[in-house]
Order: sequence, then C-alpha cells, then structure tokens
Amino acid sequence: MGMYFEEFSVGKKIVTGNRTVTSDDIMKFADLTGDNNRIHTDAEFSKTTPFGQRIAHGLLGLSLASGLAWQTGILDGTVIAFREVNEWKFIKPIFIGDQVHAELSIAETKALPRIGGGSVTLEADLKNQKDEVCMKGSWNILVLSKPK
Repeated sequence: MGMYFEEFSVGKKIVTGNRTVTSDDIMKFADLTGDNNRIHTDAEFSKTTPFGQRIAHGLLGLSLASGLAWQTGILDGTVIAFREVNEWKFIKPIFIGDQVHAELSIAETKALPRIGGGSVTLEADLKNQKDEVCMKGSWNILVLSKPK
C-alpha cells in the first residue's frame, strides 16, 4: 500500500530506481503519440542536429519520471489523481542508452477533507547516469487520507 496523505511531510526526499532509455521506447512513444519528429525517429537526420544523435521526446522523459515515481510504491492504492504539472523545464536531452532516475522532494501538503485526503506538491528532478538534471518541475497530486 502507498503512503497516505498524513504520511507525506515537507522536506521528505524519495529517490527512484533507474531505467535505461532505449530506441524501442522512443519509437513506441512516437507511435503512441503520433509525434514522429525526425529528431526522435531518424538517426541520419539527427546527426545533422546540435545533439548529433536521436533524443528522447521531452514528454517521454516526463512520463518516465511519473512511472519511476509510481514504481517506488508510494502512490499504490492511495493516489486519487495527478492534478497538475508546474513549471516543467527541459534542461538536457535524454539520449538512447541513458539511465534515468527521479529525485522527489515533498514541497507542500494541504489537507482537503472534502475529498477524503489532501494535496501534495512534489518537486521532481529527472537525472541521468552522470547525475545531471535533464528536466525538473513540480507535480501536484491528490492523495487519500489514512482510514479511520
């Protein structure tokens, strides 16, 4: 079972496991979303860009961060909804073969008794294997209160 609203305390830090980004991940994301921009899907074209190679979609990185957070177990059975993404910044590209992980920090909590829980704001950094921040921002989620 995940963490209940009352178990989230400002300042608490959570580090996820790692995930290696593959060419297959990028191609599946392109197929799923319809975003077939050649910077993501065409190796020859990508060689002519400032990155010199294919890069992952920025929104794939955001999605991976969300999935990595889920895999920690903190939201299992207790998250009501993913409410908001704030000030998300794409800082460095994610390349094929990069290992990414998310570092989360609880920035704010607000009880919302009418929904049976509360609002939790998480500051999130998605980092690569060199510990470089690839993207960052904050998420607001709604979380159930502990049963009485």
